[in-house]
Amino acid sequence: MEYDPLDPQPTPDDKAAEGALRPSKLSEFGGQPRVSEQLSLVIEAARKRGGAPEHVLLSGPPGLGKTTLAMIMASELEAPIRITSGPAIQHAGDLAAILSGLTEGEVFFLDEIHRMARPAEEMLYLAMEDFRVDVVVGKGPGATAIPLEIPPFTLVGATTRAGLLPSPLRDRFGFTAQLDYYEVDDLAKIVMRSAKLLGIDASAQVAHEIASRSRGTPRIANRLLRRARDFAEVRAGGKLDVATAKAALDLYEIDPLGLDRLDRAVLNAICVKFGGGPVGLSTLAISVSEEAETIEEVAEPFLVRLGFLIRTPRGRMATPAAFEHLGLKPPRDANPSLFG
Repeated sequence: MEYDPLDPQPTPDDKAAEGALRPSKLSEFGGQPRVSEQLSLVIEAARKRGGAPEHVLLSGPPGLGKTTLAMIMASELEAPIRITSGPAIQHAGDLAAILSGLTEGEVFFLDEIHRMARPAEEMLYLAMEDFRVDVVVGKGPGATAIPLEIPPFTLVGATTRAGLLPSPLRDRFGFTAQLDYYEVDDLAKIVMRSAKLLGIDASAQVAHEIASRSRGTPRIANRLLRRARDFAEVRAGGKLDVATAKAALDLYEIDPLGLDRLDRAVLNAICVKFGGGPVGLSTLAISVSEEAETIEEVAEPFLVRLGFLIRTPRGRMATPAAFEHLGLKPPRDANPSLFG
């Protein structure tokens, strides 16, 4: 599960809110113009041919809209959609049961496809190419493989770690899209749209303030908007202006650049406890009382993107920008190649 300092375990109400804010058309999906145009061509070409589009692979960090794009594809094609995830498919029989229940032209969305079990992955190869699965009946020397035809469908795979996908699986996708982090202006437009749908009176300045602290991610922007709304309702008489938005985000420990408690804990550990580094990942995880996987997959990518952290063969190191952001001076024996 994705770490979120505002909502580590989303409630059903929050999940429903996120679903209500999802755009249903490509024309409403902002912030990824290149991917939107490419995907529109895939969809339009399939419409003209009267068949199912080629299989699509969407890769990128969490919260950028991979699930939303899969739902948009189904909506644009006027086709049903079946949704599951890689961790839920641990046996080939699990996948066979899903595939055999698909209807012609259906969109099959497989989230975190890189975490699917290997036997199921090998079955998927045949299904993607020949629209067929081999169901094995019996065990041992007497086992028999019975071919089962399945109707043409479109697989939409989503992954946060495309490098973990084996080449045979990756090569079977007809179209691969890499989703990038959003610019602040694009996020501000998303916040304004979400505010309208939620009935929140928010100005462009409020939207920009929230967007600038959202780590380039629409999912986080929408959650920050909901937390700012809650703050305004409880402590500001329902008025959400820039000052109220800043107070709300400060309360939830989201700084002006979008760093949260974990990000600052990691930077503090490297800069203060370890003199700027280098420090190993496991040692860093222990020092901030967090799982190494969480630091590597959640905090590090954002800190590296901001230029606050670099990865070296000897470990993680803080940059001059990290010390400056924390209001600290680099140690005298800091790495001269970084600090000059």
